[in-house]
Amino acid sequence: MAWLVPDVGWHSLRVLLWVPALALLLDWWLGEPPAVWHPVVWMGKALQRAGDWLAPTAPVAQDWKCFWLAALVWCALAAIVLIVSAFLQHSVLALHDLLAAAVLAVLLKPLLAWRMLRGEVQAVEVALGQSLADGRTRLSWLVSRDVSTLSAQQVRESAIESLAENLSDSVVAPLFWFALLGLPGAALYRFANTADAMWGYPGMRGGRYWQWAGKWAARADDVLSWAPARITGLLVAAGIRGLTWRRLARHACKTPSPNSGWPMAAMALALGVRLSKPGVYALNGRARQPGPMDTRRAMRRGDGVVLALVPLVAAIQLLVVMAWA
Repeated sequence: MAWLVPDVGWHSLRVLLWVPALALLLDWWLGEPPAVWHPVVWMGKALQRAGDWLAPTAPVAQDWKCFWLAALVWCALAAIVLIVSAFLQHSVLALHDLLAAAVLAVLLKPLLAWRMLRGEVQAVEVALGQSLADGRTRLSWLVSRDVSTLSAQQVRESAIESLAENLSDSVVAPLFWFALLGLPGAALYRFANTADAMWGYPGMRGGRYWQWAGKWAARADDVLSWAPARITGLLVAAGIRGLTWRRLARHACKTPSPNSGWPMAAMALALGVRLSKPGVYALNGRARQPGPMDTRRAMRRGDGVVLALVPLVAAIQLLVVMAWA
């Protein structure tokens, strides 16, 4: 059971330093693996089956039994993810350095997704140029909210918001946790984020009531996403004259989520546009509405964040090894 102990040391560092950059290259070159080989798809199937068993089909005023049972199931599934990923990393690190780095990059790649996110946001803009109906339909692939009543402007705002939020969830956070805990850290985060996406709803969804069954999953994702969301916000806003931490925080706190407001507010301020969800929040509310070119600018700024992650993750890895040495 020695492989359960984190692989921390100068030898491991020589391998792990290369892995994030290689994984990002694989993502840009190949995109997503087939669903049958995708670990996030496996996580989703396990969560779907467990959720169908846990969540009631009708609203319940208070159900602590359901809450604790869901928490226990979440922890059990998370333990499986940690054990499998730790075993894989420990086994791979026994290989030659270059081969180990390549194999770990292949294992890390499905846990992050920038090319797919970028492509989906670009597809929304292209579809919106054809018709509002096409834009709404394409946006529905990207977000879980009702898009049937959105205007063309709101469709574009939603796409840019989704780009910013998922830049944190799908790229920055997995690499941040990889830097701290290696492959098990990235896998655990991706599991927690997937569980929140499937269970973390305050009411009815898919014929199930998630207020109590999904509460643990939602809070766990909030905790694990706290630091990455703020790092994403700072990276998105980097180089913007006059943009202070206090100003960014003031806009970020306007959203109900404790984390998603940071990358979205940073993107609104960096682009100099207004991003809003009707009746919920308005970020950089006095700015102009975004146009088609702003979607491209948002994607380019996301590209910059991804490139900046490579040296940042390496620096975190180095600090982790020095702390353990």
